[in-house]
Amino acid sequence: MAKYNIAVVVGSIRKDSFNKKLAKAAEKLFPADFSFTTVRIDDLPQYNQDDDGNQSGPVKRLKGEIAAAQGLLFFTPEYNRSFPGVLKNAIDHASRPYGQSAWAGKPAGVIGISVGAIGTAMAQQHLRNVLAYLDVPVLGQPEAFIQAKDGVFNADGSAGDGIKTFLQGWVNQYVAWVKTHVG
Repeated sequence: MAKYNIAVVVGSIRKDSFNKKLAKAAEKLFPADFSFTTVRIDDLPQYNQDDDGNQSGPVKRLKGEIAAAQGLLFFTPEYNRSFPGVLKNAIDHASRPYGQSAWAGKPAGVIGISVGAIGTAMAQQHLRNVLAYLDVPVLGQPEAFIQAKDGVFNADGSAGDGIKTFLQGWVNQYVAWVKTHVG
């Protein structure tokens, strides 16, 4: 049985999302003592502070999945030089009501892929700022700004020659990060 359950949050709800593919490719590179729960964010209502005292079922599910995890992995696209609103909505829901954040203290990794030459550099920086406020220790190095192009994924969805060595190194650093924080 896996010792470390990681909540995977993909900031894209697009059917053929590059970030969903990257998440699945990365999961294949982890050691056997890691398992993954991909948290659903596409069914969350828009965050409204009026609902803090009576959170919806999807919000309770999200918070429960995060609470049960020993770590977090965020895979984010970049929209208009930031991370998507659907991801911000999920972060806001799971951090509320004030003082009852499900995110706090969970070691995180932030990574992303897009067609742009700078990958998701700006989105990741904005996401890191939000996570810092929420007391989420985020792996600082290596940063991973991956450009979607030929060779990134193999036909079976695994990491292609274009990123496999780099992605394995990133995964190894994240594994060490989680073990440092969780024990």
